[in-house]
Amino acid sequence: MTSTVHAYPIQGERVTLPVRIRDAAVGSAMLAVPAGAAQAVIAYSGLEVAEPLPGKAICSLAFVRYADGDLGPYHEFAVAFLVRPPGGTGSGGVLGRLRGVGAFIHWLPVNQEFTLEAGRTIWGFPKEIADIPMDLAGRVRRCAVRFGGRTAIEVAVRPGIPMPDAAGAPSVDAYSCLDGVTRRTPWTLTPSRVRTRPGGAKVVLGDHPVAEELRGLGLDRARALSSSTVGHLRMVFQGAEEVRP
Repeated sequence: MTSTVHAYPIQGERVTLPVRIRDAAVGSAMLAVPAGAAQAVIAYSGLEVAEPLPGKAICSLAFVRYADGDLGPYHEFAVAFLVRPPGGTGSGGVLGRLRGVGAFIHWLPVNQEFTLEAGRTIWGFPKEIADIPMDLAGRVRRCAVRFGGRTAIEVAVRPGIPMPDAAGAPSVDAYSCLDGVTRRTPWTLTPSRVRTRPGGAKVVLGDHPVAEELRGLGLDRARALSSSTVGHLRMVFQGAEEVRP
């Protein structure tokens, strides 16, 4: 069932779809984790993790500073997993197992109330309020997520080599599950000033309960497959569509 709502009242303001982000900066890392452990974490969604290699799933950690967009300025941290599209078979070798994959957003702390309400209301994104200090100007890009002074996770990313700007705007299906409803949101990205490299990321887990779940995935021991930084990112979020995995 596709949502036909194109405008939402959020805290006395009107948010109209599609939502546009005009300027953001990102640090991210991709890590291989045991597929069984990842599947157990996202089982509530009804989706299945993609396995580019048998027994391995891909977990993405990303921190974003939104400077200019329809939801205002804020910081965000995301834990996401590559997942098969609903009904996908994931067969045919590595490329076949990655065909049509989307990103299931499992955890999405933010540091502002407006984007929290908008994210949960419009797309069913699992946003919650946290303290998210980050440094995207230093030689090493850093971010932490803390609740009441307790650290859940800290991530540091070393920028890699410059990459050419993409000729077009790639589209990604972002999946979420909130209050038992799984949704798909088409998401278009236009990145520039991208740097990437193999490895290059360090993850430290703290003593907050969320850290225990992430520790169960082995994130504090996993070596990053790759890490990236994006100096300037534009994004467009369409409306969410309910899916039945």
